[in-house]
Parts: sequence; structure tokens; C-alpha cells
Amino acid sequence: MLDFNAPEFVVVAIVALIVIGPKDLPKAMRFVGKWFGKARAVARQFRSGFDSMVREAELAELEKQWAAENARIMSEHPPAALPAPEAEVHAVGEDTAPVMVEQPAILGETPGVSAQAPKPKRARKPAAVAAEPVAEPAARPAPKPRARKAAAASAEPAAKPRTRKKAAPPAEAAE
Repeated sequence: MLDFNAPEFVVVAIVALIVIGPKDLPKAMRFVGKWFGKARAVARQFRSGFDSMVREAELAELEKQWAAENARIMSEHPPAALPAPEAEVHAVGEDTAPVMVEQPAILGETPGVSAQAPKPKRARKPAAVAAEPVAEPAARPAPKPRARKAAAASAEPAAKPRTRKKAAPPAEAAE
């Protein structure tokens, strides 16, 4: 795009400093930078649009080549006609009784306990323990806000500590 080397850049900077002035130079540089950024964004968008169009054209061409190659292969090797599957016919002529087979014994689960033995039941908890309510953990009270204390402490002078005044004796006792 623009090819600047160091001496050319120095000359342009000096001319800009003289023409624009040192006070408005940062604003002008910011303005030029924004326009260069916009120009780059437009160029990037144009390039990506052009690349996508080229990619779509290449894909369409590859799809045409694939269709032509597929048609050539299919014409050289036509699919063979498959025979229809034969239907299975079951003879229903004689009714035969179902064959009964003895169930196998289940061994090896628990030594010494037969498979038909019922499992022992669990012992229940005593009624007194079950009737007691379960104590829930006590909830903590919400913490008190400390913002007032901090604000009051910063408003008071730090040199004079606060002290309580002693109560005056009752008037009746003085008489």
C-alpha cells in the first residue's frame, strides 16, 4: 500500500508539525488513524467476499467433475440385479407339546445359604429414638451494618475521646 522508510516518515512528521501545529497534532493523528482503520476494514471485507466467491466457484466445478466421474463409473459397472429373497415357510402341520427344561441351580452366591432362603429383615430402630425431632442447626443472625459507625467515627474529631458524664445528684438529696 504505502511504503514509508524512516527518513521519509521523519520529513512527513516535521511537515505535519509545522502545518497542523503541536496543539492539534494528536487530534489529527487520531483522525487519520480512524480513517486508516476503516479503510483496512473495507479492504478486509472485500477480500473475504472475493475469496468466498472463488471458493464457491471451485466447489461447483469440483461437484461437476465428481458427477461426471460417478456417471462414468456407474456406466462401466452397472449394478447387478439382486434376486428376490425367498419367503420362509413354516410347517404348521403337527402340534407338538412344548419341551420343559429343568431350571439350573444357582450356586456360588453366598456359601451356606440356599437360593430359596429368604433374606433376613433389618432390625427397626427403637421407637423413642425415631420419635425425637432432629435439631436443625441454628441460623446465624445477620451481621449489623458498620457503615454508620465508620461514618460517625470519621466525622468526629479524633483528638478528643468520648467520655460519659456523671449523673448529677438528685435535687432532694441536696436539701
